[in-house]
Amino acid sequence: MKLIIALATALLLTSCSTGGISSDSGKAYVSGNGSAILVNEDQRKVAPDLSGEILGGGKFNYEVGKITVVNVWASWCSPCRAEAPTLSEFALKNPDIQFIGILTRDNLSSAISFANRFKLTYPTLIDDAVIASFRGSLPANAIPTTLIIDKQGRVAARISGQVTVSLMRELLEKVSGSGVNV
Repeated sequence: MKLIIALATALLLTSCSTGGISSDSGKAYVSGNGSAILVNEDQRKVAPDLSGEILGGGKFNYEVGKITVVNVWASWCSPCRAEAPTLSEFALKNPDIQFIGILTRDNLSSAISFANRFKLTYPTLIDDAVIASFRGSLPANAIPTTLIIDKQGRVAARISGQVTVSLMRELLEKVSGSGVNV
């Protein structure tokens, strides 16, 4: 009987925890812990097509040849708001690196306000299907997720959760083989 009570109590307690699922403004999402994966060059998979309509109007077409940082974000996501200044600064200080955002599960007016508030200078794709197309390589597994694509157009790294200056610098230097401005 004690075992049944202990199991029932454990089940009740764990069903009340979020277990990595966070909620903000009624939107549930998996928040990452900032962990990173760097893929060996011989095991990298080609990134999917990163083209389409962008936030604020217009179209974007990704072209292979530059190190590319892809950030999956939403305006209601607290870690996204926290990391936005870091990403904006990296984008401004490293014009040789291409930055692309992918908006997920958000409304356009909130996303435009977010982009203006944090002075995002890079295009943000507004098609969630782009996120799903990473399934064959390193899929986005949290909001935010940041992916780094090498110059050959292959997915080289993933940060699940909020980026930090030191982690971004380290991964970009490993993928590019050179220094990065911060």
